[in-house]
Amino acid sequence: MHDLSYWLPLVWAAIVVFAISTYVVLDGFDLGVGMLFAIEKTPNHRNIMVNTIAPVWDGNETWMVLGGAVLFGVFPGGYSTLLPAFYIPITVMLLSLIFRGVSFEYRSLAHTDSQKKFWNSVFWIGSAIATFCQGAILGGYVQGISVTNGVFSGHALDWLSPFSILCGLSVMCGYALLGATWLVWRTSDELEEKSRNWAKLLSVAMFMCIVAVSAWTPFLQAPYLRRWIVWPNIIFVSPVPVLVLVTGIVMWRSLQKGGVKSPFFCAIIWFLLSLLGLAITIWPYAVPPSLKIWDIASPVSSQIFELVGTAFLIPITLAYTLYSYHIFRGKVTKSDGYH
Repeated sequence: MHDLSYWLPLVWAAIVVFAISTYVVLDGFDLGVGMLFAIEKTPNHRNIMVNTIAPVWDGNETWMVLGGAVLFGVFPGGYSTLLPAFYIPITVMLLSLIFRGVSFEYRSLAHTDSQKKFWNSVFWIGSAIATFCQGAILGGYVQGISVTNGVFSGHALDWLSPFSILCGLSVMCGYALLGATWLVWRTSDELEEKSRNWAKLLSVAMFMCIVAVSAWTPFLQAPYLRRWIVWPNIIFVSPVPVLVLVTGIVMWRSLQKGGVKSPFFCAIIWFLLSLLGLAITIWPYAVPPSLKIWDIASPVSSQIFELVGTAFLIPITLAYTLYSYHIFRGKVTKSDGYH
């Protein structure tokens, strides 16, 4: 019979996964819309693209703050180990998000074409760099962290590897797919058709990225491979790749037949399945390949104290998130404006 010291870290791990998954889905599509600025040059279309995400983008980032706060308060061992391992990409990511946020406001205040061009460039470059950094952090995390006596013992650039670069590019492709399918849902006419074509190309590229990352990951650490091929584990994990394939087929057919909402939700399912595959691969390690979630958890009393506050915080955050999306639902046209 396990006590609270066993079960509470599991509860908190579920909360962290929920916060990260929600962040990836919500901020993923608005970062994707930002990156699509690089290929959409029509000013009216760019304004519509921004107006589809302007009312919600800052609220989307709340979930990243929640995940970081939980890591700091509940898993301090993980926080003190992971941050030194990823100081560089985390710092670059945050700076990119800051400049990207500034560009939201300043592009609408620009008085000259050169100013507008500058802030548009900041918008898509900041989106791209922040996205790549998130993927590179994920890749560096999965490939393993050097730890000695519970303390990071590696080098500042250990995270940078061919695998982390592949993950960075894959997340860029995935976020762009989320952004394109979001625009299919939220825009109309020429921009919707353009977004549908982007989504078709990106869905193929994303499927290839999923296959590449999935094929590489099991060979990074010995326990990863066993997790997927040892009997009877294979019975329980085999539905994941099957669902990835089925979801891809449904998405493609929906894009071909003029589906509006379903491509976006299929893209979301792809991301959730990818995160599920990641969780299956690294479980129960919080800092692979050495520290489990129980090794890095704070005392039970601290976990209970924070759980009380989180029990109120998450429903409130969910409520205003759902309400904001409900208020700003529907297609966005050039006659609609944020400012």
